[in-house]
Amino acid sequence: MAIIGSLIKGAIDVAGNFVSEANHVDNQQKVLKNLLEKAKDTAFGKYYGFQKILDAENIEKVFQEQVPYFDYHQMQKDWWYKLHEGLEDITWPGIPSYYALSSGTTGKKSKKIPVTDEMIESIRNAGIKQVTALSNFDMPADFFEKEIMMLGSSTNLKEKDGHLEGEISGISASNIPFWFEGYYKPGKEISQIDDWDERVKNIAENAKNWDIGALSGIPSWMELMLKEVINYHGVNNIHEVWPNLQAYTSGGVAFDPYKKSFEALLGKPVTVIDTYLASEGFLACQTRPDTTSMELITDNGVYFEFVPFQPEYINPDGSLVQDAPVKTLAEVEKDVDYVLLISTVSGTWRYLIGDTIAFTDVEKAEIKITGRTKFFLNVVGSQLSVNKMNKAIQELEEQFSIKLPEFTVSAVKIEEEFYHVWHLGTNQDISVSEEELAEALDKNLQDANKNYKVARSKALKGVKVNLLPMDVFYEWSGANKKKGGQVKMEKVMGEEKYQEFKDFVKQNS
Repeated sequence: MAIIGSLIKGAIDVAGNFVSEANHVDNQQKVLKNLLEKAKDTAFGKYYGFQKILDAENIEKVFQEQVPYFDYHQMQKDWWYKLHEGLEDITWPGIPSYYALSSGTTGKKSKKIPVTDEMIESIRNAGIKQVTALSNFDMPADFFEKEIMMLGSSTNLKEKDGHLEGEISGISASNIPFWFEGYYKPGKEISQIDDWDERVKNIAENAKNWDIGALSGIPSWMELMLKEVINYHGVNNIHEVWPNLQAYTSGGVAFDPYKKSFEALLGKPVTVIDTYLASEGFLACQTRPDTTSMELITDNGVYFEFVPFQPEYINPDGSLVQDAPVKTLAEVEKDVDYVLLISTVSGTWRYLIGDTIAFTDVEKAEIKITGRTKFFLNVVGSQLSVNKMNKAIQELEEQFSIKLPEFTVSAVKIEEEFYHVWHLGTNQDISVSEEELAEALDKNLQDANKNYKVARSKALKGVKVNLLPMDVFYEWSGANKKKGGQVKMEKVMGEEKYQEFKDFVKQNS
């Protein structure tokens, strides 16, 4: 009998029973007030009159009026550069202990996002909330004695000017509690290997030494690691190596597009639990099994705002126009795409994280990630969000019984006429032609999106499809940013980036 597992499961079940139904709106009002109180004497707080906001009758409304929207580049240009000059108390009291490096999905140059000690605590609290929520998933007692494979970026953080730098997954893993170290795989030594391919090679070599019960990481890189382990040991699926694998905590991107290819690597079903850990914070996690949506963590140092995702509110670079309307959690509606803004204990304020979300349950504050503001294809009025693209690709998978876990698309002018050129990633030998796929994809999009259908009758001439091996997508990410960790494939490319990708494909075909 799994005695230790039974004790842990019992403790989690007890903790889960004591968690009361959250009042998310009240939580958010308290979080905003606390954020303003703590930051009122910073340079940012004084400039935007945080004390005046705190004295107002409606703090949320005056906060919206006083503080503009920021994206990373504006925050860096106006405020965070002062931190790199050694100044303190800029957008949050003191100086940050860490910087999360994030290339996002748009360029080679890394962003450097402050991560304070309060944010480390916030991420840890969110992890505890997620573990407590396991009481809702009816996991067997022996599950809680198994090891957890946390696949992220290297934990070998770089020291620079009195702080440490690395990707947020590496920062988080380097701060795991001492009592968790025995469960954590691949362990400190392998996790510190900077080179992704070398790290995965070491994981594969050691895989049979571990009794893995759960996986955690971004789907695309998790799949690549699992394939390496499967190939190294000459088995048919990952359960032949890790027979007790029962759960996968996905994160960083929507899991649905990867579901079919991920399940092909399994010998039996596993429980998939979605999470939302961004470089700027741990924002949401799935807390119950009867949904694939995630609950916003509303009481943990992050204040959320929501701008309706409409073309007229988005600048060409993906930032927001300053007069775009905004809603609080009390004002949002179900099934509407919103641009997500956050203010946090790391000193981000009304900060455009770059993701779009939709509420699946407003009362429970449950959401799904629907796309990225920069991945909105509207060159010829087609108004394609990533969510609509994902659904169209999933329909192709069902229609032709194929797996297409990655794609990228661009609006390309060919002989004075616009086409949507799609590159679809697969490792299968597909009998259907690229022309047939293009025709079916075009039809799926027209059936589901009236704006796209109108564009196809006017400026958008047609659709072209190119099938590519999955390795091309992985190597592109490696060449442009870095393999593994929080790195995600750009779903929409502008003209210049598309030409770079096209040249890369030609060189590596």
